Amino acid sequence: MEAGGIELIAPHRRNRRPERKTQDDARWRRYVRRWKIERMFAWFHNFRRLVVRWEYHAENYLGLLHLACAVILLRYL
Repeated sequence: MEAGGIELIAPHRRNRRPERKTQDDARWRRYVRRWKIERMFAWFHNFRRLVVRWEYHAENYLGLLHLACAVILLRYL
């Protein structure tokens, strides 16, 4: 994997206590931010009209996107 420039960034198991620190904090913060974005897109997949993009006009699509964000926010509060 390293030959292709790909590096694994994954959390350690909760019960693992390493003798020394093995993960870089910057990479770990990137992993946390990426997880949030991927989770948001997973929630958007519950709104089929947004995923398929049936709207022809950008204003209508943006309105539906805002509505989906509001519904997700209210659902998880």
